[in-house]
Amino acid sequence: MSTATNQAVLEQARRYFNVGDIEGYLTTLYAPDAIAHFLPPELPQGHAGLRIFYTAFLASFPDVQLHFDDIIAEGDTLAVRYHVAGAHLGEFNGIPATGRQFTISGATMLRFVAGKVVERWSHSDFVGLMQQLGVIPAQATA
Repeated sequence: MSTATNQAVLEQARRYFNVGDIEGYLTTLYAPDAIAHFLPPELPQGHAGLRIFYTAFLASFPDVQLHFDDIIAEGDTLAVRYHVAGAHLGEFNGIPATGRQFTISGATMLRFVAGKVVERWSHSDFVGLMQQLGVIPAQATA
């Protein structure tokens, strides 16, 4: 598949994510047996683990919106710098809902085969999220 096709798949998946359609997001973006290096080790890989992960995430942050800041395409890989914004409206990792707004950034690399992600690496600013939720103190600036 072309890099333009992979980018179109990613954009369609983003639309599903932003309306909370987990199944649309998963089936549009990921191969059923995709390896997601960001999943906690106790979760299975593929759609099963991704479904658990995103269901919990969207229960905690049901209004979250995903925005792409940069996309770089090279061969079968997309590198994406993104940010997500929303409100903490449900329990997250044992933290009761705070109602606080947040915006965090991240970066991800997605490897595609036949128009589906077969492998993904991702890093998000979860320390920044915890600070914005008031769970840990914000870093003092010098």
